[in-house]
Amino acid sequence: MEGSLPHGRAEVRTLSAPCRSTRLTPDNAERFILDNTTLQAPPHVPEVRLHLADEAHDLWQRTEDELAEIGLPPPFWAFAWAGGQGLARYVLDNPQTVSGKRVLDLATGSGLVAIAAWKAGAGGVTAADIDPFCAAAVRLNAAANGAAAAFDGNDLVGRALDADVLLAGDVFYDRAFAGRLIPWFAELARGGTDVLVGDPGRSYLPRERLAKLAEYQVPVTRALEDAEVKRTVVWRFG
Repeated sequence: MEGSLPHGRAEVRTLSAPCRSTRLTPDNAERFILDNTTLQAPPHVPEVRLHLADEAHDLWQRTEDELAEIGLPPPFWAFAWAGGQGLARYVLDNPQTVSGKRVLDLATGSGLVAIAAWKAGAGGVTAADIDPFCAAAVRLNAAANGAAAAFDGNDLVGRALDADVLLAGDVFYDRAFAGRLIPWFAELARGGTDVLVGDPGRSYLPRERLAKLAEYQVPVTRALEDAEVKRTVVWRFG
């Protein structure tokens, strides 16, 4: 996901983090997540419960530099982004999209879309993200939903995939990343992989390559977005 985390609200809870002599690592990420999030349902996907930071929590306020001091990359896994919520909603409402199929959720973050695919009857689900803290987030969130999802921490962009469906929520926020994704998605689609994208109007969305499947009005937080509701579209890449 995108951007620096905002900061500056006056009344927040204190971030529970290791002391500076004990930097946060993927090995103690699970404890950090449990201490700094609450189990809650994203507003557009009430069927799923995730360990998320709430707006009153100091985790929302930290800058990337402050997080780096404790060894934490920007915690995009702690938030239910609009593109992921829209894509998860589509999968749950249209289970035939994934039912019985091998599914990869790219840039999974919290694992929301992967969990939705499992609930919709996917034959096998892999949640992929290069942020090592996502492994703990996906593990905790899958357990909270009784779901089964493997985790892959490798950079898969450009590789051949053993998947029938690729799901990607909120991935077109960065020019360089979009430049890598577009030719890869095109190659996968030519090879028969169904590539579905959830997007709330990010800057580098390749609309000329997309076919619209559904549109939603997704509640989000003004702490991270420019509106309280984001128009979010699910597209098929072709």
